[in-house]
Amino acid sequence: MPPPRPRRRGGGSVVTVGVVLVLLAAVALAWRPVTGWVEEAAAPCGVVLDGEGVPLDREQAQAATAAAAGSGEAGEGIPAGVVEAVRGAREGTALTCRAAAPDVTAQEPTGSGLTPRAQTVLDEIRGTFGDLPTGGYAPGGVDSGHGEDSTHYDGRAVDVFFRPVTEDNLDRGWVLAQWLVAHAEELSVQYVIFNDHYWGVRESGRGWQDYRVPGSSDDPVLRHLDHVHVDVVRGQG
Repeated sequence: MPPPRPRRRGGGSVVTVGVVLVLLAAVALAWRPVTGWVEEAAAPCGVVLDGEGVPLDREQAQAATAAAAGSGEAGEGIPAGVVEAVRGAREGTALTCRAAAPDVTAQEPTGSGLTPRAQTVLDEIRGTFGDLPTGGYAPGGVDSGHGEDSTHYDGRAVDVFFRPVTEDNLDRGWVLAQWLVAHAEELSVQYVIFNDHYWGVRESGRGWQDYRVPGSSDDPVLRHLDHVHVDVVRGQG
């Protein structure tokens, strides 16, 4: 039921409308996505540290996520505390980047069951994070076990597992998820999904968003609590 309309009593209704507008503006500012301050700072990337946004250029974001993964040094160009913020990030604080969707041609799967672009993503993950357990692909391809029209069926997706679901494994999964976002442009990443949230290249300005499982399932696999999903763009042609 809608709220009752305010009585007209002199300028009372005008005052009421004014108060409502001020409250709505305050709510909008409070809800503003984390990328708002990144865009204002003209920075392509950023992470939240102690409740404050820290803008980063893409090289800083890549160096910070590599250092958080234990595969590199933070270096003098990384603001203090950023690597630690990446290591302990969750959806509200995770590193995010704005990225342009690449203009690339379509590819067919190779013998591994992955397209060359997806294979490159897998190779780069292993080069930085080591030999993590992976799935969602197979020689000859996969045609079941995933949702309708899944990018796994095109050989464009890889799942990287962090099992069982624990706080430590969530930390590790978020480091990989942030690393993928930091490298999204060069790796032609389309989506990264983890821990009930996703990042998409075509809406990257909105940062990390809620991922809703069809049917509101509580299955940890469907919610991507135990694995990071990454897929690459299809391409044209």
